[in-house]
Amino acid sequence: MHGSGFIKVFLIISAISLLFDWYVFAGLKTLTANWASLLWRNIVLWGYLLTSVGVTALLLIGFGAFSTASGMRPFHEWILSLFLTFFVTKLVFIIVLFLGDIGRFFVGLFNLASAKGSVSPFPARRKFISQVAVLVAAVPFTSFFYAMFKGKYDYKLHRTTLYFDDLPDAFDGFTITQLSDIHSGSFDNTEAMQKGIDLAKAQKSDLFVFTGDLVNNSATEIEPYIDRFGAIKAPYGQFSILGNHDYGDYIQWNSAQEKAANLNKLKQHHKALGYRLLLDENVTIEKDGHKISLIGIQNWGRGFAQVGDLNKALQGVPTDAFKILLSHDPTHWEEQVRYNPTNIHLTLSGHTHGAQFGIEIPGFKWSPVKYKYVDWAGLANEKNRYLYVNRGFGFLAFSGRLGIWPEITVIELRKKA
Repeated sequence: MHGSGFIKVFLIISAISLLFDWYVFAGLKTLTANWASLLWRNIVLWGYLLTSVGVTALLLIGFGAFSTASGMRPFHEWILSLFLTFFVTKLVFIIVLFLGDIGRFFVGLFNLASAKGSVSPFPARRKFISQVAVLVAAVPFTSFFYAMFKGKYDYKLHRTTLYFDDLPDAFDGFTITQLSDIHSGSFDNTEAMQKGIDLAKAQKSDLFVFTGDLVNNSATEIEPYIDRFGAIKAPYGQFSILGNHDYGDYIQWNSAQEKAANLNKLKQHHKALGYRLLLDENVTIEKDGHKISLIGIQNWGRGFAQVGDLNKALQGVPTDAFKILLSHDPTHWEEQVRYNPTNIHLTLSGHTHGAQFGIEIPGFKWSPVKYKYVDWAGLANEKNRYLYVNRGFGFLAFSGRLGIWPEITVIELRKKA
């Protein structure tokens, strides 16, 4: 079965892309106009056009065969990623070319007003502008290809130390490794992905947590990787929760029973991984006679499935306990956690992926996802109630990462002196 609305969107975008091709082709004609070799001129012009139109056609063919019964596969993600690469590259080229054409337009108006142009008052497009457009457009083109071939497996370790007045003494220096958003259905290079697992294992943290989205849609997606992710162990255990993708809400099932069976299978896979799946419940972590409470909630997100029940998850937790909450979507912290009468010291989330695209340099952080999520990567604090948003281990839809790299998080808990 085909998603007709989904296909209509791609038809519109494809039509825009073809209009872009016409404008870029005109710019390339200017660039190659005085080349001595007609052969090379034709190779550049028609090579570009055939490649760009071919990518658009591939998008339409690939998503024309898209099935809502299985969702996006690596094949679809690669087609979409190639299309986006060409689309953004063309857009940048056009912006530069258009700025030059605006200049030509105003020069032409000036010539008309001053009666300087008897034949054609509007000057021809300058080759220099086309050269600048090519150079500027090469930046997104090469960057996107890096994102697809290298960036999505360029794992980064983020270490954060948090200080608390009421941390039990035995947990001073206690470390937690967090992974989130594995999205195992998207992997296309197992050995490259293994580097991320090895980095997580190398931290030798006291506790390991996974904060949701083990798969894209189907429980079967994690099966080839159970032994690999199951090798991540911690002395005080491995714990996990569900994310919005884990419920199978984004593909079509033959029946409600089939969908429920998929979720049950996924829960069994958590067990096979060695993860204790927390479903609106809590466990006590004990060290040297001191205790902290680890709380896990099912997915609750603004604009997404709101399955989790925080009150249920908190049942039996002492009021004065030191509390760590696993909650997939950071909007849950914004809506229900940070002002909750029960003081939850630290919430660990994921979900946003940091849009898999952005800029992070010392003192500056930006991603388009910031226009949807207030807290989208890293640490947030509201009166010593902390939220940490993991940037995600995997990737989805766009088969790449640029600027916002895949993350392994290590949180160290310290007692304030």
